[in-house]
Amino acid sequence: MRPIAESDIRASFVNCTKGEAKRLALPRDLAAAPWDDLDFLGWQDGAAPDRAYLVAEFGDGPLGVALRRASGGAGRMRRTMCSLCLTTHTAGGVSLLTARRAGKAGQQGNSVGLYACSDLACSLYLRGKKEIWAAGKIQESLSVPEKVDRLTTNLTGFLSRTTA
Repeated sequence: MRPIAESDIRASFVNCTKGEAKRLALPRDLAAAPWDDLDFLGWQDGAAPDRAYLVAEFGDGPLGVALRRASGGAGRMRRTMCSLCLTTHTAGGVSLLTARRAGKAGQQGNSVGLYACSDLACSLYLRGKKEIWAAGKIQESLSVPEKVDRLTTNLTGFLSRTTA
C-alpha cells in the first residue's frame, strides 16, 4: 500500500459525516506505519474501544470505512477465524465489526459486518511479520502473494457491500 496523508485519510471515509471524519482519532504512528507490508490501513480508536477504522485502495483512490466492534465474547476460548486473512485466533483475537453502509442505505440504518482480526493487522499476520502464539496453529500451503490476493479479494467484497 502506498503511504496516505492524514487529509486524504479523513477525506476517504464514505460511511460517516465530514465532521465525524474530522474528529476521528488517527493512528499515532502513521508516519512509521509499515506501508510496504500493508494491504490496508486498519486501526482501533484508543479512546473508544468499540470503534475501529479501515482505509484501503479501492477504485481510483483510498476508501475509508468507520467500524463498530460488537461487545461481548472476549472471554471465550474457542477458535475464531478472520474473514479477511483467514488467520485463526483464540480468546478475543477476532471481533465482529460492523460498518454502516454508505449513502441512503446507511442513513436508513443498514449495515454490513465481518469477522476480522481484532487489531486489524491482517496484512502483518499473513506475511509472518506478526505471529499468533497458539497451540495447534493452522499452517497454510499458499504462498504470500496468494494469501495477499485472497485478502484483497475478501476486502474488496466487504468494501463493495459497504458502498453498494
